[in-house]
Amino acid sequence: MGKVFLVGDGPGDPKLLTIKGLKAIKEADVILYDRLVNKDILSCASTSTKFFYCGKDPNSHSLPQEATNKMMVTLARKGHTVTRLKGGDPFVFGRGGEEAEVLASNKIPFEIVPGITSGIAAPAYAGIPVTYRDYSSSVAFVTAVNKPGMDKDRYWEHLANGPETLCVYMGVKPLPEICELLMHHGRSEVTPVALVHMGTSQQQITVVGTLNSILDKKHHIKNPAMIVIGEVVKLRENINWFTEQTIESEVTLTQITST
Repeated sequence: MGKVFLVGDGPGDPKLLTIKGLKAIKEADVILYDRLVNKDILSCASTSTKFFYCGKDPNSHSLPQEATNKMMVTLARKGHTVTRLKGGDPFVFGRGGEEAEVLASNKIPFEIVPGITSGIAAPAYAGIPVTYRDYSSSVAFVTAVNKPGMDKDRYWEHLANGPETLCVYMGVKPLPEICELLMHHGRSEVTPVALVHMGTSQQQITVVGTLNSILDKKHHIKNPAMIVIGEVVKLRENINWFTEQTIESEVTLTQITST
């Protein structure tokens, strides 16, 4: 019997991969990797390692989750050391919990190797702490991809009146609806918002606005991007430290709020 390692490779910068994650990659016979895994990290594997792409692209046909589950179980039963490599953290919107359940129910030995999630790392590289004593003592990590049948109005009502900082994954396309629902349920229209595209990478781009203005700025931003909503976004003006790509029409929060 082999073993499966469910590994988070971090938010994008290969240097943010954990030591234990690197060890799991180097020792793997087989690596099953997702769409957002940095390809530079794959080069750390042994030359004899076999790779299988299991990514889910919203714009094209993807390998069904059931097929990935079956592949993990089959390879482990054949005695392979399998590293299931995911972007960010496997237990933060990475379906790692589902895969761990499959392995447990099939009595396959496994380990979880956490990674740094983009919900923390992308804001940090944009100079935005997700908590800060003067602005936010709570943060929610939120997916904009809701289950069929979910009451979206109630979902966003809870978030509008709950945590002070919202970190929204997979939210670029539905951003107009997100902003509308948050404002409808009581969030101020001048609540600061940041969109961080390709956070922690050399392709990182950050755009800042407010709930009622960010839609006019977001045409530069495509998936993958982290959306940060809350007063902590203001801190970017003082503690932005990472040199990223510039865009001619980037507008600072100071410029937005002074007009």
